[in-house]
Amino acid sequence: MGRHALERKGVVSRAFSPVTNVASAAFHLGPVRTATSLRSRRGINGFILTAGFLMVSIVDPYSATLASADTLDRSGTAAEQNFDDFTTTQITVERGGYQVISGNAAKAMFVELADIPDVGSIKSYAYEALAKRGLGMDQYSCLVKLWERESHWKVTAHNTNSGAYGIPQALPGIKMASAGEDWMTNPETQINWGLGYVIGRYNTPCGALAHSNTFNWY
Repeated sequence: MGRHALERKGVVSRAFSPVTNVASAAFHLGPVRTATSLRSRRGINGFILTAGFLMVSIVDPYSATLASADTLDRSGTAAEQNFDDFTTTQITVERGGYQVISGNAAKAMFVELADIPDVGSIKSYAYEALAKRGLGMDQYSCLVKLWERESHWKVTAHNTNSGAYGIPQALPGIKMASAGEDWMTNPETQINWGLGYVIGRYNTPCGALAHSNTFNWY
């Protein structure tokens, strides 16, 4: 065989030559492709991690909230909360011509709406007498509570200690003679005098009741 024959590649050599060349090229380009692949994977992993954090925050925005040390019981049992005893503080505020009160004073000033009195009764006469003076059910309710406290609406109620007498507990009782000579036995005479006294001194029955709540007299 001549030199030309020796240099000629066989069929098998020529068949595998491209594979060798490709493998050689892959060997030389391998490090470049590997670095690019790592960077791509890192970018993808970072994107997934960020997206996962955002999704958790959207679904449960409080999932990342840390518990305060004050709320934890290191013993492993539920912490017990204790509340100290407290007392009610009375507050008085004056605004716009009105006095706002609280505490015992507010409790004393609570007036339950009185029932409509029976026609022809002593309370019915007082109710109508107030209406003639332009005063309504609220003032009547205060009057009912005031005179219930003073005399239980008894015409002959007599305080032996002070000498007060009658439904409004006039002191002395003879003051009611200015409203009529029958002041000792006539409830209408006593009511007329009593309303004149209450409105003249306190403007309204509720004003008289407020004074009575504070000083135990009116």
